[in-house]
Amino acid sequence: MRKEMRKVWVLIAALALILTTACSSKTANTTASSNGTEPGNSANTAVSEDTLKVVLLIPGNLGDKSFLDSANRGLQLVKSYLNAETKVIEMGTDQTKWQPIFEDVSNQDWDLIISGNSTTTEIFHAVAAEHPDKKYIDFETEQEQVPENVYAMNYKVNDSSFLAGAVAALVTSSDLPGVNPDKKIGFLGGLDVPGINAFLVGYIEGAKYIDPEIKVITSYAGDFSDPAKGKELSLVQYNAGADVIFGAAGGTGLGIFDAAKEQKKYAVGVDSDQALLFKETDADKASLIVTSAMKNIDQSILRAVKGYKEGTLKFGVRETLGFVEGGTGIAENDIYNELLTDEMKNKIQEIKNKLSNNEIKVDDANIMETSEVEAIRNSVKP
Repeated sequence: MRKEMRKVWVLIAALALILTTACSSKTANTTASSNGTEPGNSANTAVSEDTLKVVLLIPGNLGDKSFLDSANRGLQLVKSYLNAETKVIEMGTDQTKWQPIFEDVSNQDWDLIISGNSTTTEIFHAVAAEHPDKKYIDFETEQEQVPENVYAMNYKVNDSSFLAGAVAALVTSSDLPGVNPDKKIGFLGGLDVPGINAFLVGYIEGAKYIDPEIKVITSYAGDFSDPAKGKELSLVQYNAGADVIFGAAGGTGLGIFDAAKEQKKYAVGVDSDQALLFKETDADKASLIVTSAMKNIDQSILRAVKGYKEGTLKFGVRETLGFVEGGTGIAENDIYNELLTDEMKNKIQEIKNKLSNNEIKVDDANIMETSEVEAIRNSVKP
């Protein structure tokens, strides 16, 4: 009798184990299948607790101390705050090599593939469309329509550039050392294209908000990675009477700071707080960078990846992040606070309040006709 009972209990235990395993397997399969994203502007459900794998493809090389370095800082934030496995790939400046790199990475085991820059959009989005099972984040694009597996961002750089222009106009109207009485400022762009002219238009409108009679010298380098060219063009502007130069030219824009130091004039950085990047290595150069018009690319990348992990990130859309959304702003570091008087800083705060309340509307070159941009540029031409 005991032997028979022992056999019964063994059979019961075995049956319980089989049922438990089957239920666990069914639950796991259900969870795995729920991690996808429904097509058309919908958010993915929260991803599993497994380590998130995120790769960043840099369209160029790190070291621009601006746009690309800001993206890399974003990846570092993803690693430290979200405990993600991360990798950065510098694709270099030879654009013919970009598509094979995008293809290669898309065939690897990454949860999120991140890249961005107006020059990569067409290639990046085309590769994404060919890999619908993958998820992509484009940290900056002018393209409104994006593939259903891409979350894209762009920035209201006209907002931050408006503030930069206001700061520049206040400086050229001040009694700071080296300022001449001409009330003239400068702008250096990488290319004469809408994405760069969005900076220019905002800058001009911010400057004219302070002084409707101000003059702005404008130059385009035709390159985003030539600091020597940037310095050469900046020296021309300083010698023509500009007290402050604002650049939207990537690595080429670093030449502005070299020229500013040589001429003992002022500069405005772009994309990140560029004064802080020189503060420890070249304090004299840093002290002349009054502020920077910032795209908070690093925080925006962290925000997007966090949203993906939490299941709230929407794919198939491009989101525009401006001053109100915290996507843009200006650097208000100790250099800014030292150079600007309380009256000047109060004026900037007044403008920020008006931007927040939509009392100031800044034009956007991305949606303007070429002739309209030209008219604005000519309105302040010396």
